[in-house]
Amino acid sequence: MSSLGEHADDYLRLRRALGFKLERHGQLLPQLVACLETAGASTVRSELAISWARLPDGAHPRHWAARLAVARGFAAYMQAIDPATEVPPADVFAVRYQRPAPCLWSHQDICRLLDAARALRPPLRAASFEALFGLLAVTGMRVGEAIALDPDDVDLGEGVITIREAGRQARASAAGSAAPHDRRRARTLRQSTRAPVPEAEIESVLPLGRRHQARPQPGEQDAAQDHHRARPAHRDRPPPHT
Repeated sequence: MSSLGEHADDYLRLRRALGFKLERHGQLLPQLVACLETAGASTVRSELAISWARLPDGAHPRHWAARLAVARGFAAYMQAIDPATEVPPADVFAVRYQRPAPCLWSHQDICRLLDAARALRPPLRAASFEALFGLLAVTGMRVGEAIALDPDDVDLGEGVITIREAGRQARASAAGSAAPHDRRRARTLRQSTRAPVPEAEIESVLPLGRRHQARPQPGEQDAAQDHHRARPAHRDRPPPHT
């Protein structure tokens, strides 16, 4: 491996040790190093880095700017090692980031979504998706945060949901006033699911990431099914319009 390639590996190793994943950097930096070495450069040169960033031809300038940002980060690191290193300017490509316009759902839209979720089959799946969509609507949580919730994270009495992965707490505004109704529906759901639930039905309501987890051993199957049946009951909540 060349000296420049070794520096690129050290740069990635250092940044990743600080918590950055740099998956795209790991793909692009070897290409940049190869481009520099082909041109006979021993370190980063602005002209060469800009020419490399402007690939492929016809791509959107935003794509070129992202490639140039990778080169600039590595060049700034190399400049502390080799003062002859040139850091390309940041404004080479005229790119103005435009945040996508958010799609704001009206109260009627949310109610129609919950009505459609409530009509799903089997009933366990309907209750799960109604609870999930309603929770997202009233708390503003991310989908991953909602899926990661455990029953102990939800306090219906206080109307508080603890989001442990994000290290913060969110107050569900509708949970406090509707707690008695929630508890009644939770009891109803628990009673209605005391009969053995087919494995296909349990699989249909599990998040995709959890479907691929190891299946319980024969002696743990009953406990695993009880756990999956209980989770929607703790998460359930009435529609926002009640």
